[in-house]
Amino acid sequence: MNDINSSLESLNSACNMQSDTDTVPLLQNGQHASNQPAASSSRSLQPQASPRQKVQRSQPVHILPIRRLQEEDQQFRTSSLPAIPNPFPELCGGAGSPPPAAAPPSSLPPPPSQPPTKQDVKVFSEDGTSKVVEILTDMTARDLCQLLVYKSHCVDDNSWTLVEHHPQLGLERCLEDHEIVVQVESTMPSESKFLFRKNYAKYEFFKNPVNFFPDQMVTWCQQSNGSQAQLLQNFLNSSSCPEIQGFLQVKELGRKSWKKLYVCLRRSGLYYSTKGTSKEPRHLQLLADLEESSIFYLIAGKKQYNAPNDHGMCIKPNKAKIEMKELRLLCAEDEQIRTCWMTAFRLLKYGMLLYQNYRIPQQRKALLSPFNTPVRSVSENSLVAMDFSGQTGRVIDNPAEAQSAALEEGHAWRKRSTRMNILSSQSPLHPSTLNSVIHRTQHWFHGRISREESHRIIKQQGLVDGLFLLRDSQSNPKAFVLTLCHHQKIKNFQILPCEDDGQTFFTLDDGNTKFSDLIQLVDFYQLNKGVLPCKLKHHCIRVAL
Repeated sequence: MNDINSSLESLNSACNMQSDTDTVPLLQNGQHASNQPAASSSRSLQPQASPRQKVQRSQPVHILPIRRLQEEDQQFRTSSLPAIPNPFPELCGGAGSPPPAAAPPSSLPPPPSQPPTKQDVKVFSEDGTSKVVEILTDMTARDLCQLLVYKSHCVDDNSWTLVEHHPQLGLERCLEDHEIVVQVESTMPSESKFLFRKNYAKYEFFKNPVNFFPDQMVTWCQQSNGSQAQLLQNFLNSSSCPEIQGFLQVKELGRKSWKKLYVCLRRSGLYYSTKGTSKEPRHLQLLADLEESSIFYLIAGKKQYNAPNDHGMCIKPNKAKIEMKELRLLCAEDEQIRTCWMTAFRLLKYGMLLYQNYRIPQQRKALLSPFNTPVRSVSENSLVAMDFSGQTGRVIDNPAEAQSAALEEGHAWRKRSTRMNILSSQSPLHPSTLNSVIHRTQHWFHGRISREESHRIIKQQGLVDGLFLLRDSQSNPKAFVLTLCHHQKIKNFQILPCEDDGQTFFTLDDGNTKFSDLIQLVDFYQLNKGVLPCKLKHHCIRVAL
């Protein structure tokens, strides 16, 4: 991972140096180097002032009329200096006095840029709530997400994103962090809206690009050694020419039918072959352009567009009023292939901007790391077993004694929790123990939702390893279900209740590992893989704005 970052940082610095050399250096007084001969020639044509007109600083100057002062000012002004217009002409003379002579256009300073104005933007959350936020017209999507995180009291883990949602077209996409919110809103129809949502897979391809680009789908113009660093460099370097190729289902214009075509994605656009898998120029036809378009996910492609499966994409022009014939609807065979096409489209369209967006939170975290360091280390190596049974505490050096003390403390804690559960029960007929309801306060618990809804939430918040949520089981009213993502596939694990010594526990592995509540279960599998394919890493969350 360090090799990938170092190689991409060198590529980023090279791109910045190239952009700096493209700018023309400025000389004094804001003039370019190319304008220097013209300035000298104009200076030579300026008539020299007579000795009588020259005024020394040590001599007294008589107070002259205003008109005479303006003439003197015009004579003493150097032609190479830009003329500064008088901001208060009405104070310098009467109504009949002519305005001062305007300076040549070449010597005028550039007009000042207009300050950004404010505009209201309405953002919706997953539960349907909304918030109207007043933002500046130059605010980016990252800045708006951080503002919403602050206003909704969320944890800022740099995974929040702004989603462009089109309900009538059945399309949505995540805005890039550098995109201007007001500009994107100007290309959206009135029924469209912004959503505030998590997206853990936003920059996942920078961490493990091999999982996103299969070898059979990527070709290079030069020899590649197949390393992760070179894989990303070929995409980010504008001089390279990577291609993504493969079969896609393409919706025919004006028809409901779909046709399987061999498609290749290049920097110049998306093409399809009119003759099998041939990529000769005479057999390639332009399907869509990358510059003035954006790629979207199809939300309900099978229902709305008669798509062959749920792995649909759409290339939509960046304008508010569009016709259906302008939409390019595509469909991949599985989720991994669709992710490859979507990621390649973003890399070829934005290039190094994506890597800069990925590095900004890391650089900010590195700058703040000295202030976030705790005063006292709380690592596991600094924790020791203590015995407080006597008047003074002592450190337990014997490992066997420390283990027995931990077991004894665990049994005592279990007895106390059982007694608290009995006392907190409302009645013997309707027990409402703390262990059976405490999980409902957690963000990772989504209540009584269906299997399809849980899969949809996982897909929306990014198919990354360890993304999970818990929900009520539909088949067993006393059980729960853990929905987990691993290798871009979603799996479900049933959590069953079991009894031991008259107390109810929860288990994932048929009673081998028992937990008194679901919070303990989640905490355990965040540290240990156990019977799961991977550890629990990210939880799906919905916030109310």
